[in-house]
Amino acid sequence: MTIKIKSTAGAMEIRGNGTNIDIKISGPLDIGNAGAKLEQWNRFFVGRASLSRVSLDLSDVNFMDTYGALVIQKLRHTVNRAGGQLVLVGVLPEVERMIALTGESSAKAEQREIKAEDKPAKARPAGLNELFAAFGHMILTKSGVMAGLLDFLGKTLIAGVYIIRRPSSMRWGDVLLTMRRVGVEALPIVGLISFLLGLIIAFMSAVQLKQFGANIYVASLVGLGMTRELAPIITCIMMAGRSGAAFAAEIGTMKVSREVDALTTMGFNLTRFLVMPKVIAAVAMVPFLTLFSDVLSVLGGLVVGVTMLDLTVDSYVNQLSVSVGLNDIGLGIVKSMVFALFIALAGCYCGLQVRSGADAVGLAATRAVVSGIFLVIVGDALFAVVQRYVG
Repeated sequence: MTIKIKSTAGAMEIRGNGTNIDIKISGPLDIGNAGAKLEQWNRFFVGRASLSRVSLDLSDVNFMDTYGALVIQKLRHTVNRAGGQLVLVGVLPEVERMIALTGESSAKAEQREIKAEDKPAKARPAGLNELFAAFGHMILTKSGVMAGLLDFLGKTLIAGVYIIRRPSSMRWGDVLLTMRRVGVEALPIVGLISFLLGLIIAFMSAVQLKQFGANIYVASLVGLGMTRELAPIITCIMMAGRSGAAFAAEIGTMKVSREVDALTTMGFNLTRFLVMPKVIAAVAMVPFLTLFSDVLSVLGGLVVGVTMLDLTVDSYVNQLSVSVGLNDIGLGIVKSMVFALFIALAGCYCGLQVRSGADAVGLAATRAVVSGIFLVIVGDALFAVVQRYVG
C-alpha cells in the first residue's frame, strides 16, 4: 500500500506492508506543515497493533525547526509504543542537530510517562481527611495573619506612647495635611448623605406616626436614631471608602516603589513616620464629621416635619431638645472615634502588607474598605451589647 501527499509546502510518501513502513518527506518540515503530516501519520497507524520497523527518509528535507523535530519525536514515541523502531535515513547535519536538540527532553518525558503508567495510582485520601487538612491549613494561615495583626497593634501602641511622651517627634505638618483630606474634603459627601438620611427616616416614620396623631415624635426618631447610631456609622463607612482606601493605596504604592525600604534603611520608625499621622488625623476629625452629620440629618427631618406634617420649627426644635441629650450626642462621638481608629489601622495595615505589583495596591485598597466596614459594624454591635448591660 502506497500513500502519496503533495502540497505547496512539500510532499510525503508512505509505503508499507505488514509491520514494515517506509516514509519519505521532501521540502521543509516546520510549524507550517508538520502538524498536517502528523495527522496523516496518525491516520495511517490507526488499527496497527504492532510494528517492526519504520524508516523515515529525510534526505530531501531542506529545513526543520523545533516544531518539526518535536513531531518526529512524537512519531518515534508512537512507533515505540507499538513495539517497533524508528530509523532515520539521509539526515542532513543541520536537521540532525535540531532532532538531537529535542531528543533528550522528549526521551525524558517518555520515561516519565512510562513510569507513571507502571506506578499504581495512589488512593485518594478520604473526604474526612481532606476536610481536616483544609481546616488545618486555614488555621495556620489565619494564625499567621492574626500574629501579624497583633504585632502591628503592639507597634502602634508603643508608637502612641512614645509620641505622648515626646510630642516633638511627630510630623505635625503631615497630620494637618491628613486632617484636611480626611475631614474638610469629606464635608460635602457627609452632609449630603446625612441630609438625605434625615429625610428618609422622617418620611418613613411619618407614614406610621401620622395615623396616631403623633407627628411630633418624628423629631425624636430622627434625633435619637442619627445621633446614637446612624450618624457615626454612616460617617465612618464613608470614611472607610474614602480615607481607609487612600491610606492603603498610599502606603502600598510606597511599598511597591521601595520607598518603605529606603525609609527603613535610613533608620525611620515606619509606625511613627507613616501610621501615626493618619491615625491621629482620623481620630481627631471624625467627631467633627459626626456632629456635622447630626446637624444635617436633623435639618432633613425638619424639612419633612414642616412640609408634610404641619409642624412648626419651634415645636420640632423643642421636641428634639427634650428627646436628645448630651449623653446621646457624646455616645455617637465616642463611637465614631473608636470606628475611626479601626478604619485607620485597617487601612495602614493593609497597605503595609503589599508585596509587589500594581494589582496588589488595588487589592490592598479593597481589603482596607471591606475590613474597615466590617470593623465598624462589629464595633457597633459590641457597643449595643455593652449599652444593654451597663447603661
